[in-house]
Amino acid sequence: MKRLIAVVDDEPDILQLVELNLVRAGFEAVCFENGQGLLDYLKDNEPELIILDLMLPDYDGFDICKMIRKSDKTNHIPIIMFTAKGDTMDKIVGLEIGADDYLDKMSSPRELIARVKAVLRRG
Repeated sequence: MKRLIAVVDDEPDILQLVELNLVRAGFEAVCFENGQGLLDYLKDNEPELIILDLMLPDYDGFDICKMIRKSDKTNHIPIIMFTAKGDTMDKIVGLEIGADDYLDKMSSPRELIARVKAVLRRG
């Protein structure tokens, strides 16, 4: 059975690229273009990992991360923040509020897949 990864990004091209690379690496991906889609999905489903953009049309990714960490049902799901916000302070905040990793969107797809595998190994 393939491991399920939830991906949240409001840029369709990036969402498609991440999904394609996850599938090529042997994962199953479920994708959302906004935070509410992910939050609704998490009510009845449990991905093994979430790849989360910070700048979404409806929620700030930091707020979504906090909501996931506050819920007993979802607080154990690893989160990789995958965002264009590469400022050191953003990285520190992301990691301090509960992200397991933080990756700039300028990183290669291979690095993203390597980090997904590394975070899943830790769990």
